[in-house]
Amino acid sequence: MPLFRHQPTGKPGEWYFCLKHQTVEEGPECAAKDRLGPYGSRAEAERALQTAAERNREWRTDPNWNDDDPSQDQS
Repeated sequence: MPLFRHQPTGKPGEWYFCLKHQTVEEGPECAAKDRLGPYGSRAEAERALQTAAERNREWRTDPNWNDDDPSQDQS
């Protein structure tokens, strides 16, 4: 028997998107490392991958965080 047993965190009423199973789940089902959330509704959790992609796109194009632009003065 393992010394430490995996205990999912979360609570009913919180919605997550499980990256491992590619499904929406409510409350503590899968490990926190395998999920996105919590979201306030099932519909928000269903859009988790789209939301993450949109946020990544915004981050990549944000001039305050874009180190690839040589016109920005680093001093």
